[in-house]
Amino acid sequence: MINEIFSSSKNNYLGWAPLFLRLIIGYGFMAHGWVKLSRGPAGFEKLLAQTGVPFPHITSWISPLIELFGGVAILLGVFVSIVAIPLIFTMLVAMFTIQINYGFSSVKTIGLTPHGPLFGPPGYEINLLYIAGLLSLMFTGAGIFSIDHLIINRKGKLK
Repeated sequence: MINEIFSSSKNNYLGWAPLFLRLIIGYGFMAHGWVKLSRGPAGFEKLLAQTGVPFPHITSWISPLIELFGGVAILLGVFVSIVAIPLIFTMLVAMFTIQINYGFSSVKTIGLTPHGPLFGPPGYEINLLYIAGLLSLMFTGAGIFSIDHLIINRKGKLK
């Protein structure tokens, strides 16, 4: 019964689900990429060098550009299955070079000040959530409200 409701062409709610993933994942990558570029990649280059990432000068440009433009592509639903691969790679590199040292939890309260809680560095939880969301989009597709869907429909009409 429920499958019939969700799979009927009139009430295709399953086509909506990827939209919500795309909006938050796309915006998140865009925001992180933009911050790295807008502050100048020199600071990010120092972080990369300290963590032992190879070619920190080049990587300090490539990584934020992948995040920014990959985020735009995910948000719009353009070539989602392809764009997700370099984004997953950036999450894995960040996870294994930085966040893995801080454990799983993304929220660590380490103290309380008169102004509120004091938080420690985040763990790899957020990386895994981004990776899971990207894998979900790769497996399910970008959904009905995406450029990928428009391309597929256009190709189907041309045949």
